[in-house]
Amino acid sequence: MNYVVIDRGDKLSKELVTRFHELAAERGLTRNDDNPEMVISIGGDGTLLKAFHTYVNRIDDLAFIGIHTGHLGFFADWKADELEELIRMMGECEPRIVRYPLAQVELDTDEGVMTHTALNEFTLKGLDNMLVAQININDEMFEMFRGDGIVVSTPSGSTAYNKSLGGAVIHPSIESLQIAEIASINNRVYRTLGSSVVLPQHHHCDMIPRQGQRLQLTFDHIAIVRNDIRSIRCSVASRKVSFARYRPFTFWNRVREAFLGYDVK
Repeated sequence: MNYVVIDRGDKLSKELVTRFHELAAERGLTRNDDNPEMVISIGGDGTLLKAFHTYVNRIDDLAFIGIHTGHLGFFADWKADELEELIRMMGECEPRIVRYPLAQVELDTDEGVMTHTALNEFTLKGLDNMLVAQININDEMFEMFRGDGIVVSTPSGSTAYNKSLGGAVIHPSIESLQIAEIASINNRVYRTLGSSVVLPQHHHCDMIPRQGQRLQLTFDHIAIVRNDIRSIRCSVASRKVSFARYRPFTFWNRVREAFLGYDVK
């Protein structure tokens, strides 16, 4: 098996990387940064997002494994003191591969159409003033948005920024996108729905910002600034991200432990 390790950069993570390479060599696993079959993330969920975007063009050919070195991560199902057990299982067992949906974001700009992929969410914000954008669903106008911004999340990202905005937590087996508003303006002149909207796989939404706005667009942790956006189309991507599971790691257990703070005895 070919693998690559991406770490957070702190002392503990770097120590684990060195130990991982030593144990992996003993099990006959091969380090291959260019063509890995497994991408090992050591750190937190931010580290795994970095790993995802590093290999986003090859996600059809590989799977991710997360080792967390801090608090429990939604993408990391192994702890630092379980490193030896993980590598033993990698050398001896076939993992169960689970696949999560992704968001595809197409930007229509003066330079042409640009396509981006997000594992957690896509965020659109106005930089100098409030964001003003027409929101269409399936090519029909839904609302005229005015406010700080809009978040379009995947099911795996529904527990992140989306949840802090009052959005629903959605299981990653449901192929969908969720649109949540950031501080929308609602009065007798301006009106938005004010609730998050969940779109199924075969639907799409378009955001048409007011011409000339300087906008910040964020794909997970990657941010860009543009003032030439004509429209933005969000849909469930045709590709999925794969995670290798060597033991059960249920989504609802992660939600309970992360937000309610207790284990079932």
